[in-house]
Amino acid sequence: MNHIMGDQIAAPEVVDRTVFETRLEALRIREKAYTRLGDAIAADRRRLPMVAIDGTTPLVGEHGNATLIDAFEERRMLIAYYFMWFPGKPAPQQCEGCTFFSTQLRELSHLHSRDVTYATFSQGPYEESKRYRDFMGWTMPWYSAQASLDKLLVGRQIGMMHIVCYLRRGSDVFETYWTTRRGVEALDNTYRLLDLTVYGRQEDFEDSPADWPKHWGEASHPFRRDGRPISQWPRLEAAHSDNLMTGGGADR
Repeated sequence: MNHIMGDQIAAPEVVDRTVFETRLEALRIREKAYTRLGDAIAADRRRLPMVAIDGTTPLVGEHGNATLIDAFEERRMLIAYYFMWFPGKPAPQQCEGCTFFSTQLRELSHLHSRDVTYATFSQGPYEESKRYRDFMGWTMPWYSAQASLDKLLVGRQIGMMHIVCYLRRGSDVFETYWTTRRGVEALDNTYRLLDLTVYGRQEDFEDSPADWPKHWGEASHPFRRDGRPISQWPRLEAAHSDNLMTGGGADR
């Protein structure tokens, strides 16, 4: 990590307020164009065709056996996040990326108000992955899709993070959109805020000036620190158990 402070780290040139505002306004023109382009892409996304999915596809949820249509919770639309899982592995070895994105999802009422349910579909066993949800303090609906991944993710890489959107019309279910890899940044606000700061995400891929801080994270992974996904540490400090096998005492 780069914790160099004060004048030991590179920084932008210092200018007067007039120059600063002029440069910022020029950037603002591009920002507004980017926003309008995003609106146009979203409009095209709403006009995509859809494909039928078997609503009786089995899942495992809080009350045992469930189906894809149950995950809608009687709403019209469903957003499912397919959480990567490593069966039998301890909490520190679970997916730091899925943890990073899922940690940022808290308030679901605004989705619900627009007839949308959000749920996590673990790609591992229910009980084991549910203990991880409890350790992290998450409250979103949680299912295991492990037995149905071939059917639900047909043509896509099982074991990779995905967001998949569905529409329910009565008892008929349709897939309307999906994305993966950096597409799942739709769940994120941390990166969006970091992108506003002078040093950005501080990651290797970024186009930053020379001597800007980079290499954030552990072994060049931006979501880990000291052997764990970063957002696990506050849960351990709050004495949450990270034992995924029995649900017993902390296993640190």
